[in-house]
Amino acid sequence: MSRIHYTKPSVGELEARYALDAVQNGWGARCYEYLTRFEHGFAEHLGATYAIATSSCTGALHMGMAALDIGAGDEVILGNTNWIASAAPITYLGATPVFVDVLADSWCLDPEQVRGAITPRTKAILAVHLYGNLCDMDALLAIGREHNIPVIEDAAEAIGSQWRGKAAGSLGAFGAFSFHGTKTMTTGEGGIFVTSDKTLYERVLTLSNHGRVAGSTKQFWPEFIGYKYKMSNLQAAVGCAQVERIDELISRKREIFANYARALTLLPGVSLNPEPAHSRNGYWMPTVVFDAETGIHRDELIVAFQAADIDARVFFWPLSSLPMFNEYVVDTPVAFALPERAFNLPSYHDMTDADQQRVVDVVRTLLAKRQLL
Repeated sequence: MSRIHYTKPSVGELEARYALDAVQNGWGARCYEYLTRFEHGFAEHLGATYAIATSSCTGALHMGMAALDIGAGDEVILGNTNWIASAAPITYLGATPVFVDVLADSWCLDPEQVRGAITPRTKAILAVHLYGNLCDMDALLAIGREHNIPVIEDAAEAIGSQWRGKAAGSLGAFGAFSFHGTKTMTTGEGGIFVTSDKTLYERVLTLSNHGRVAGSTKQFWPEFIGYKYKMSNLQAAVGCAQVERIDELISRKREIFANYARALTLLPGVSLNPEPAHSRNGYWMPTVVFDAETGIHRDELIVAFQAADIDARVFFWPLSSLPMFNEYVVDTPVAFALPERAFNLPSYHDMTDADQQRVVDVVRTLLAKRQLL
């Protein structure tokens, strides 16, 4: 039996053909051809007006937050259950991340906790759509309107997810996506900033080019200090192929999750990613959560999956438990309880039914040991 990896990209002949063309011809007058095409294609898929491809989702968040004038003394509220890439750009700007608890069913930002954390220094709410699950955008956007605070969407893990028919990343002031090699669609590394706010777009466009304003008549004349987070034309060529295949890529992710759901949702003490009736989950990372009563713990899961030659991918640690943030004293019991008994399941596009059955068998064996089957 071969090792089952937790994720792999789906790339093929189309990506190779576009990449080769970019290598051979994507210079001079064509140096941004694939980049522009990729930005337009992804924005169209998303239903957003503007897009700026970046070297990472982190860079997209950094520039978007800078364009909102988030800086020293400001606060940005986000869930304590997240990867550090969501919080890091806040610190780059000298602002303070304010960690609040998440909901037990979606593992995403708890709107009531957000409301209670708002202060005069609050400059934004960062809604991170975790593992494809969606934040309660109705509640968060309402809070944002009430307090005149922008809601930012970190949709790095939410390609294919929709809230009331609108794509994740298109509902807030701006959205940011990741095209890391582990994601549903990929450019190897990379990300993208998306918005329908023209003023915000133009501000980020200038920031993304070292502070040089588009259309300026003075060559090499920056108006202020900016950034350099551009995606390369070569990466964008791969991205163009992935955008052409995006419906197929999303559909396969949902199919893989459906296979897991059929095998696992009726087992005692087990829950998976939710999909409320008014939403669609892109299911980037199928995740199993064991009820506390099962007694199944993360360390036991790691050993069991490794013994079966399956990649062991743990749930995100609470951000406030990390050394760079451990001076923050926060009361987030859900965020601290989830990593103890939650686990991400492999979900690469060319997984076979037999591969998935091997994963399911590990879960069933653990439950059987607890005499729950």
